[in-house]
Amino acid sequence: MTRGKRTQAAELEVRLLREGIVESIHHVQAVVCDNRGRVLSVAGNAETATFVRSALKPFQALGVTTTGTLERYNLTDRDLAIICSSHKAAIAQVRQVFNILWRADIDPSALQCPTPAGKRSPLEYNCSGKHAGMLAVCQQRRWALNSYLQRNHPVQQLILTKVAEMLRMPAEEFICAHDDCGAPTYFMQLGQMAALYAQLASGSSLDLERIVRAMTYHPTLIAGEGEFDTEIMRLTQGELVSKAGAEGVQCIGRVGEGMGLAIKAIDGSKRAKHAVAIHLLKQMGWLSPSAAETLAESFMEFGKFKRLEVLGELSLL
Repeated sequence: MTRGKRTQAAELEVRLLREGIVESIHHVQAVVCDNRGRVLSVAGNAETATFVRSALKPFQALGVTTTGTLERYNLTDRDLAIICSSHKAAIAQVRQVFNILWRADIDPSALQCPTPAGKRSPLEYNCSGKHAGMLAVCQQRRWALNSYLQRNHPVQQLILTKVAEMLRMPAEEFICAHDDCGAPTYFMQLGQMAALYAQLASGSSLDLERIVRAMTYHPTLIAGEGEFDTEIMRLTQGELVSKAGAEGVQCIGRVGEGMGLAIKAIDGSKRAKHAVAIHLLKQMGWLSPSAAETLAESFMEFGKFKRLEVLGELSLL
């Protein structure tokens, strides 16, 4: 990430209104970068750092696209989409995860993500596609399957190297912790997340372009019916690529234009990040008024008595 003259501005405020009266307030920061890592606009501080969580999945998928694993096991764009997903364990989603393992001749018992409460298999965990992709790379490269989540495992080092190259940083400088699914995740500045999504959406890499195509062509696999990532990619018909992360992280790329947006709700609120995303995308012209209205009906209006409003805007640098 390249610093501008100023990388800090007033953060955004999201208010929950009950019949017009403020009931709760969330504080949210956001950054827009180009694919060279330059901060273009900001609300809050571009150097605010947090764990990228599941917004990292399209870049973890580089392990699959850059090693010949897709070709070796005849995996499709649907398989690549489920690798990038945080799915809801719908039948079609779980079957797609199983398909990856079946084609790579890996038993589902090799998955080391948890089994969700009330479910029967780790295949139903929301990160199982990512884990299946990592295992497929290990199988293709003949790396150990039973230790694939360890930070020093070759598949994790491969992913880290790819991310480090994109951000032009030494891999050893990244701060790592384990995500809830057991896989490594990284502590990043919002500007770095925005820069990654700008590169993802830029079309400058065939590997990244294929990941974007898989996500935007198969949005229902990425999250699920009624979920934010699915609905925004469906409504914009490939113009935006979107991926959520837990604890209030949301990242979006403007496909073909090399621009990325990263959002962090400071208190981890999902509703706040969705409201800010809609507000900023409309402000920047990345969403049409009709698409913004459709999304607002689902993610900013809650029955007859409650709605969200967003105060503030991005400041240009």
